[in-house]
Amino acid sequence: MASEGATLQSTTGTPTPTGQSRSVMDRIGGGLAAWLPALPLLILSLLFLVLPTIELVVHSFNSNPTNLRFWTAEFWQGWTLEYWIDTLQSKGSVRAVVTSVRLGVICALISLVIGGPLAWIVSRMFTGKRSVWLSLLNVSANFGGIGLAFAYMATLGTFGMLTLIIQNTGLNFVPPEIGSFTSLVMAYEYTNVPLFVLLTLPAMAIVRGEWLEAAETCSANRWQFWRYIGLPVLSPFLAAGCLLIFTWTIGIYGLAYALGRTASTTGELRMITLQIGLTLNTGAGKEERAYVLAVILLIMACASLLAYRWMLRRALRWFN
Repeated sequence: MASEGATLQSTTGTPTPTGQSRSVMDRIGGGLAAWLPALPLLILSLLFLVLPTIELVVHSFNSNPTNLRFWTAEFWQGWTLEYWIDTLQSKGSVRAVVTSVRLGVICALISLVIGGPLAWIVSRMFTGKRSVWLSLLNVSANFGGIGLAFAYMATLGTFGMLTLIIQNTGLNFVPPEIGSFTSLVMAYEYTNVPLFVLLTLPAMAIVRGEWLEAAETCSANRWQFWRYIGLPVLSPFLAAGCLLIFTWTIGIYGLAYALGRTASTTGELRMITLQIGLTLNTGAGKEERAYVLAVILLIMACASLLAYRWMLRRALRWFN
């Protein structure tokens, strides 16, 4: 008599799997079937995200970038920190990193100050009025790049519509110079504030009206409610939104190029994305510095996204 778990023999002599092996095969088949719809996305991510990222990192450390065959001895002999040292010692590259970080932080803070209260107000609107505001916010959040740069120049340029209207009233109004840091902040915030509102709007529903009523029953005013209950609950969501705005801001290229192309060419404006584009498109500067700056931008974006995930996990404990 065959032991338990052994392979059973059919009447034709063909071995049939036992219940245990059949369950393993079913789990494997179920796993493959579950991942099959995502296979095209995984292939595209591998080809256009993972492999280019690996190549970018290798180029920033390897003195022989044409040799990417890791099984050869020349590949492992070409690693060096010379490119990183040269980039970090370059005043222009350091200035580009500092400017990008400063722009990202300022845009994130402005988005928080304006978008936080606006998200709370929109969340408390009636359905019809809220849908109108959401439509406007979606249009603004998805309007960027070259089109936004043209709209900014047509509105607040030297001969922009709003500039001429204000000057015709008799006021000595001088708009910010195109390509200046102030003009970049104003143009970026056109999309950053609506984007911040859309990101934090679902979190506003977690603060319930019953909490405010309970606080008022305990003789607490609105300031005490927001200080001890409302803001502590919403602060992780607001911080997560700031991190996403920061990541989005430091990675923008089209809008920054359209507004600050002349200033970046003359060296008056330095940003990571503009510096990379200027080096690769015009050949000005060393190509290796572009690889190093791209890796620095990648590191900052990954760190922001990891902090965002940690912040979001901390915030979601209120939903449980």
